[in-house]
Amino acid sequence: MGPSPTFDQFGTSPTPDRGGKGSNPDFRLHITPLHFFFQLRFPIQRKLKLAQVHKQRKAKRKKLFISRVLAMATNTQDQQSQAGRHQEVGHKSLLQSDALYQYILETSVYPREPEPMKELRELTAKHPWNLMTTSADEGQFLNMLLKLINAKNTMEIGVYTGYSLLATALAIPDDGKILAMDVNRENYELGLPVIQKAGVAHKIDFKEGPALPVLDQLVEDEKNHGSFDFIFVDADKDNYLNYHKRLIELVKVGGLIGYDNTLWNGSVVAPPDAPLRKYVRYYRDFVMELNKALAVDPRIEICMLPVGDGITLCRRVK
Repeated sequence: MGPSPTFDQFGTSPTPDRGGKGSNPDFRLHITPLHFFFQLRFPIQRKLKLAQVHKQRKAKRKKLFISRVLAMATNTQDQQSQAGRHQEVGHKSLLQSDALYQYILETSVYPREPEPMKELRELTAKHPWNLMTTSADEGQFLNMLLKLINAKNTMEIGVYTGYSLLATALAIPDDGKILAMDVNRENYELGLPVIQKAGVAHKIDFKEGPALPVLDQLVEDEKNHGSFDFIFVDADKDNYLNYHKRLIELVKVGGLIGYDNTLWNGSVVAPPDAPLRKYVRYYRDFVMELNKALAVDPRIEICMLPVGDGITLCRRVK
């Protein structure tokens, strides 16, 4: 057996040893072009493969980016849609989650809601102006508040169908009184059968028409000064300050005035160019003016609560 074949200087191909004299140079020259062919071929293939992989990765990243953009757009639309539903369905709550507000209602409010209030709430929900009603959680709050302060002689400006009025009537004692005022008797009479069935209609003295003339008459008689334990205002926002000028004389020292809607759909912090409903934009300045006036009134202590659409309690101290 002859000697083992050797590899050429490039280490690419065995070259036969002829007669033990070493490699055949002609043979090496013959295969050298093949060597360079392979040397060139493999890097080109590798570059092509890398380019293809890079292209695939770039396409994948682009696809992922597009999917993320679409997901963000969908999420934004969902949030806007959710916000829209919240304004329409849960408009009486400033909570930004309908689910959380619903949890409060179903866990704390509805299970303890008196049957007459539930009946009146469901009746009012069918009315075309149902946005005007007091929310169930605020009704519960008012009912407990009146019991805590042992209110007996009260006033309500703005009645609508009477949900908050009923909450008050159920909270005060049997000989308690509510002076109730509203410009629309028809709405009040819609809820009146429920109030009568609850056995509290005798506590209510309803007066149809604007409240300011009635308040002026009360203020003229000094015996009415400081005679009310609690006053709830949920009426025309452009008259809130006019009401306050008179009510501060009528509520007793230590008594409470509650102004509803003092956060006004959250619009009190909305930028000037924010898209708002016309009635929200119209009354916003009046609500903000009231809030500023209450904050510096030395005759009262105040507490602004994010219950319902915002309620500010004013306790007269002098």
